[in-house]
Amino acid sequence: MNPKRAPQPDPSATSSQQDLLQYIQGGQIPFFRLPVVDPIAGLEADAVLMGVPYDGGTTYQPGARLGPYHVRRVSALVQPYHPVHRVDVFRRLRAVDGGNVVVPPFHAGAMRERVQAAVRQVVELGAAPVLVGGDHSITIPALRALARVHGPVALVHVDAHFDTSDGALWGEAYHHGTPVRHALLEGLVAEHQLYQIGLRGAWKDESEADLAAGYGAHHVSADRVEEAGIGSVMDEIRAGIGDCPVYLSFDIDAVDPAFAPGTGTPVPGGLSSREALQLVRGLAGLNVVGLDLVEVAPPMDHADVTSLLAAHLVYEGLALLACRDRAQP
Repeated sequence: MNPKRAPQPDPSATSSQQDLLQYIQGGQIPFFRLPVVDPIAGLEADAVLMGVPYDGGTTYQPGARLGPYHVRRVSALVQPYHPVHRVDVFRRLRAVDGGNVVVPPFHAGAMRERVQAAVRQVVELGAAPVLVGGDHSITIPALRALARVHGPVALVHVDAHFDTSDGALWGEAYHHGTPVRHALLEGLVAEHQLYQIGLRGAWKDESEADLAAGYGAHHVSADRVEEAGIGSVMDEIRAGIGDCPVYLSFDIDAVDPAFAPGTGTPVPGGLSSREALQLVRGLAGLNVVGLDLVEVAPPMDHADVTSLLAAHLVYEGLALLACRDRAQP
C-alpha cells in the first residue's frame, strides 16, 4: 500500500492555487482513519473512497460541497467490526481514502469529466469506487465509468425523489434531479433493474413516474417500507437482482428530516435512520461494484446527526464489499 503523501502540485499553478488544489484534494481527515493515497495508480485495493465537493447541481439549498469534509471528520468514530455480518470490515477489505476529486465549483461539465475519469481509474484497478458527495449530479459520471467495465448495472436508488427530471425548468440538462433520467436514456441500467426506494411527497404532474416505469422500474414508496417492513422489501430486491452487478446510490433525503435534517431538499415522511441502515445491510450477498452517498449539506445539519448517519451508511456499504464473497448471513 502506498504511504501517505501530499498531492503533487501542478507546476503551472501559482503558489496559492497549489495550496487550494492540495486542500481540495486531500482534505484534513481521512475516511475511517484509513490510509490516504495519492496517486492511486498501481495501488492494490478493494475499495477507494473519494469525496466530490460539488453542489453546483442543487436547485434549492446548497451546501453539499461541504459533505465530504464533515463525513470524513465524524467517520473517525466508527469502529471496524460489523456486529451483524461478523466481519472486521477494514481487515477483510483493502480500503483507502483516495482524497477528493478536484472539481471546479461552477463548471458542471468539468465535474462530470473528472468524476468519470477518477471512477474509471478506480474500476480499472479492480477496486470499487465509493463516492461521498456533493449533490446527486455526481452519480451519472460514476455510472458511465462503471458501465464501460461492467456493462449496464442494477441501480438501487434510495431517494425521496424520482430524479428523472429534464432541463426544462432550470435550463440545465444535468442537475441533481436528473441522474436517473440520463442513466436510463443512456442504457447504463440493466433491463428492469432500477429499484427506487423511499419515494414520497407531491409530484410535479401526473406523469412524474412514467419515465422510470416505462423502463420497468420497481418503485418502493416510504409508505410501503413501513407497511411491508424493510426486511421484506430487501428480500424482494435481492431476489430480483440476482447476479447482476449492483450500484447503490443513496440520497440522504430518503431519510426523514427528523433523522437527517442536513440536506438541501428535505421531504417529511421518510425512512428512519434504522430503516436506512437495514436497507443497505439488506444488499449483502449481491455483487456490489460501487456506491455513492450524496446530498449531505452540513450547513443545515444539527449536532452532526446527518453526517453521522451518512458515515455509518458508507460503513454499511463498505461492509457489503467486504462480504461480497460470503453467503448472506
